[in-house]
Amino acid sequence: MAKKAKPHDHEEHIDETWLIPYADLLTLLLALFIVLFASSSVDAQKFQDMAQSFSSVLSGGAGVFESATFIPVGDTVQDRGRDKVDGDEKKKSKEEQELQEKIRQETEQLENLKDKIDQYIVANGLTTQLTTELNNFQLVLRISDNALFPSGAATVKTEAQNLAVAISNLLVAYPQYEVIVSGHTDDRPIHTSEFKDNWMLSWKRSYNFMEILLNSNNLDESRFSPVGYGEHRPIATNTTAEGRATNRRVEVSIIRTIVESPPQPLKVE
Repeated sequence: MAKKAKPHDHEEHIDETWLIPYADLLTLLLALFIVLFASSSVDAQKFQDMAQSFSSVLSGGAGVFESATFIPVGDTVQDRGRDKVDGDEKKKSKEEQELQEKIRQETEQLENLKDKIDQYIVANGLTTQLTTELNNFQLVLRISDNALFPSGAATVKTEAQNLAVAISNLLVAYPQYEVIVSGHTDDRPIHTSEFKDNWMLSWKRSYNFMEILLNSNNLDESRFSPVGYGEHRPIATNTTAEGRATNRRVEVSIIRTIVESPPQPLKVE
């Protein structure tokens, strides 16, 4: 009698080999999140120890942590960007301080020169005919025209030549400055055989006064310029005799070598 076939000793199992790479993937994702968290809050030594441990477990001692960048405690990526900005601001601040110091030193020099000119003015009784002004761009010596020239003429008076020599002697100690000698008139027209208009009169006056300044061989003439503005740059009204007298003048301007940039106007969008 034929034997009956024996049933199988065990049931067939479902293939579960996919679980191994899936588990590895989950482990790697977990490691990635831990790395991202640790990079912003963990100190470098602890982070390095942890990275070595994960690398050893996951890949036998080498892995993605080998090229990791360690950031010290409290030094996030944002902190580094802020440090760069702070460094630029410190550099700018230092440059600004150096500029301000140079401006201060130059202002001190020009104030010293102004004091010397003022002392000369007082000592020679010229307070009604000469004034000085120091501003952010220049030191200006303003001289009334009647202290220098006969009416309608450009020849420097003999007694006024001493003033030009005195100014020249003072400028010798300050060779670094540009000097502009400018002539100014009132608005009343002039037309003579010598001067066809106020421009020509004002320029000739500035040139003649500058020529006496440059009689000193110790001054660099390349730093001097004569300018004639005619009636076009008044500092007082031309509707009164007093105002016109104020406008008729010669100015000796000692120009600063360092000028602080004025603040830029805000742009309106």
